[in-house]
Amino acid sequence: MRLSDQGLFVLAAQTTTFGIYLRGRMCTLMKQQDSSLKYLEQVRQHMSRLPGIDPNTRSLLLCGYPNVGKSSMMNILTKADVEVQPYAFTTKSLYVGHMDYKYLRWQVLDTPGILDRPLEERNTIEMQSITALAHLRAAVLYLVDVSEQCGYSLAQQAALFHSIKPLFANKPVIIVVNKIDVRPMEALSESERQLVEEMANEAGRIGGGGASTSGTDEPCLMTMSTLTEEGVMAVKQTACDQLLNFRVDMKISGKRIGDVLNRMHVAVPKTTNGVARPPVIPPSVLAARAANAKHQQKRKTEKDLQEANGGAGVYSADLRKHYDLKDPSWRYDILPEVIDGHNIADFIDPDIDAKLAEIERQEAELDAQHQQEMATVMDTDELTEDQAADLAAIRARKKQIITAHRLRKSSAGNRPVLPAKVGATGKLQAKKLRSALRAMGIDTSAAEQRIRERSQSRGRKRSRSEAGAEHEDADMAEANGSAKKRIHSSKSRSMSRGRALSAAAPRANSGLRDSIMGNKAVKLADKAQRVRNKMAKVGEADRQIPTKMPKHLFSGKRPKGKTDRR
Repeated sequence: MRLSDQGLFVLAAQTTTFGIYLRGRMCTLMKQQDSSLKYLEQVRQHMSRLPGIDPNTRSLLLCGYPNVGKSSMMNILTKADVEVQPYAFTTKSLYVGHMDYKYLRWQVLDTPGILDRPLEERNTIEMQSITALAHLRAAVLYLVDVSEQCGYSLAQQAALFHSIKPLFANKPVIIVVNKIDVRPMEALSESERQLVEEMANEAGRIGGGGASTSGTDEPCLMTMSTLTEEGVMAVKQTACDQLLNFRVDMKISGKRIGDVLNRMHVAVPKTTNGVARPPVIPPSVLAARAANAKHQQKRKTEKDLQEANGGAGVYSADLRKHYDLKDPSWRYDILPEVIDGHNIADFIDPDIDAKLAEIERQEAELDAQHQQEMATVMDTDELTEDQAADLAAIRARKKQIITAHRLRKSSAGNRPVLPAKVGATGKLQAKKLRSALRAMGIDTSAAEQRIRERSQSRGRKRSRSEAGAEHEDADMAEANGSAKKRIHSSKSRSMSRGRALSAAAPRANSGLRDSIMGNKAVKLADKAQRVRNKMAKVGEADRQIPTKMPKHLFSGKRPKGKTDRR
């Protein structure tokens, strides 16, 4: 069936109406979801600010009360620069640093401080630490401030450990006693020592999967000082080794280890007739090794000499021992010979000090003489009272003139342009002068004649120009044998004053054969300049590009309708 033109028009109108309805409906739905979309945008921005933590890599997690030394330990172990301040909750979010141990990449997490209170009372900063402890498979280092400078006692720190120990399940845990430089472990009382040992035993039980730590060799209690860095590297090595062993044990106890063991086979040689056959090194090889070790002497380097003579900053390298001289004994001479048996001392004038003192004495005498002459000269810069008054009046008048000129200049654009007969000069017209004086019976013919003479053009007369031009053309014709045509026909007065300039002979070594070629070059230069004159260019070096897209034509929202003018 073929639709008529009217049917096509009705169908197009219905389609357009349906499209408008769909677009309106979509806008309404988006407006209804506006609050949800804004919340998603806030969540996206918050997640973009979170640090990038890899949950599968080897990690060390630092936790404990505020101000126990977590951020200081983080700065020592990694290249991170976490802010350290002597007040609580300096660290308000998770910080991630990286380090290397046994050719492996490790990440160290610094968590905000945790307070001993119920979970529902903890704020957002504390919940970040709780979340990290609950979801990351890492070695947990629980830091304890033995000096109690953080503001919390050992009993409070032990209570916090026992309250959050469910989060340490299936993780290696180490109790790290910090700030032993202020208060060593030997200074603790029996009750405080018992609290620390209870935390260590509980940490070993948790890290060992519920077993007691009495039969294990892995330490769960370590001491250090982040101020003197004593024991920090030992804590790092112990924590990393425990985590590596823990990860290996977890893989062995898993279900996938069977598939791996089925593919592995270790061949063990069997003994024959009960005779053991250990690895054997020939005696000649052992003798050669011993001889090489005996005769081989290690060459001392500059670093070895530096360490043996006081270290860096104290040891001074001896550069003279490398001097390549004919006689090695000359190396440490005070003034070694430089050429032909002479040295610098042979060229020093022994009377140089006396001559220098004589020159300084003469200079002092000349300076004193100059000062005496300047003291006798009369000071002519002082003004009399009348001169000072005249100078003040001149300066005041100058200031008034400048102020008046600035006022006229600032308001010049607002003043209307008036014809001469209406303005200030209109009062001096000859017509007004004639009517005013004749009314008084005065003859004004002489005054009018004087006005006409003064009002004549001050430029040179046409007759004098023509006469001068004819005279100059005649002179040029006589000099060159033929009349020269003027090259510049419409130039400024400075170019038209001397017509002989355009027909002058070219300079020496200018590349022009004669004056005719020079005139032709001038014409070509004028012709080339016409294109730049049309484009408002100053010259060949003018590379200015005018605005091709005016802002008033290409900015703003484009309304419905024609856009041809754009």
